[in-house]
Amino acid sequence: MKVKNLLKDIKISLTPFHTVLNCAEKLEKSGFTRLCESEKWDLVRGGKYYIEKNGSALIAFIVGKEDAFNIVAAHTDSPVFKIKAKASTTVADFCKLNVESYGGGIFYSWLDRKLGIAGRIMVEDSGSKHGVRSIAVDGGITVVIPSLAIHMNRTANEGFAINAQKDMSPVIADKNVTMEELFARQADGKRIIDYDLYLYVKEDPYFYGANDCLIASSRLDDLEGVYGGLYAITEADPKDTAVLALFDNEEVGSGTKQGAGSTFLSDTVERIDIALGLSREQHIMALSRSMIVSMDNAHGKHPNRPDLNDPTNEVVLNGGIVIKHHANQNYTTDGVSSAIFKNILDRGEVKYQDFYMRSDLRCGGTLGAISSSQLSITSVDIGLAQWAMHSAVESAGAKDFDELVKGLLSFFDAPNELITI
Repeated sequence: MKVKNLLKDIKISLTPFHTVLNCAEKLEKSGFTRLCESEKWDLVRGGKYYIEKNGSALIAFIVGKEDAFNIVAAHTDSPVFKIKAKASTTVADFCKLNVESYGGGIFYSWLDRKLGIAGRIMVEDSGSKHGVRSIAVDGGITVVIPSLAIHMNRTANEGFAINAQKDMSPVIADKNVTMEELFARQADGKRIIDYDLYLYVKEDPYFYGANDCLIASSRLDDLEGVYGGLYAITEADPKDTAVLALFDNEEVGSGTKQGAGSTFLSDTVERIDIALGLSREQHIMALSRSMIVSMDNAHGKHPNRPDLNDPTNEVVLNGGIVIKHHANQNYTTDGVSSAIFKNILDRGEVKYQDFYMRSDLRCGGTLGAISSSQLSITSVDIGLAQWAMHSAVESAGAKDFDELVKGLLSFFDAPNELITI
């Protein structure tokens, strides 16, 4: 079961920086060559390559025999708390850290948990191009955000508002501790100029339920998509060019140079065709025969609140890949793209189900709609069913991940006649 490997990879994917490092290592072991955006690309048919952006986004691809693209997109980030500069402050004789929320997380799920600090530090380095070097780090220390006692918050079990500034500061020590002091050893004695550091849950991913039917972990949204795509592309033998696009900053709108709203993907697929000697017109023709699968998890029917799901489209954990639909195009799936993808899944004997949001509830967005503003190609939004999306610890079906890998592999290897409209 590939889900066992997934849990191992999530354990070390503490932040988007760690995720990209881990993915790059696995790609290189599978024969992928790293490219640099600032250098000319010399590509060959059948060649395997990847590029990084900002250390938190990555695109891998296998150049196909045919001129079209089968693209899978996912995102490396999750809702979290980021540590501010000059974060340390002492209150009641204990040092706590000033943090800010990143993305739309469930704040209360972070309280009273074993948390760590990880991310990247930028150190002064005269040997590097800009005099600065970036290092992915894990501080190793444990912190906790303590909740208020019921005696001081009598309405705690009736619903209460959490203030991100007042209530979410983690306690770190009984004396003032700076990030520069905490990461001095990992900086190898060099001056720390700045940092991007985040809290993460130190609880390891685990199986639960009878027969280990469920999994629980931080960052299932969207590391299931990241590693589902990664495992699939390392096994792929595509006829068209297979592309895995792992973006950052989806949880905050994707409007960054490493986000799905950037030209990172569109520039990459155009450069592939340029390196193969195709004209601009041939490139546009290739896009017309291409398709993108946007992979971002979906809401499974909750056993305690089944009333919150659509009454006629039941999505359950361990029910297979979820194809996501929305009339207002928060998801890019339409009848054609859904039919194309279902046909591919049927050929691969992959389980799937359809998701619709209740008509009286708001629907979140995904990479698909954002990517479509840069690439006008056939698009379908998919995911895996989960509970407690955006919680510090989320749950999913233990059987679904293997279905995802099998489904994405079927898509990467699908002949173009199954995709071209």
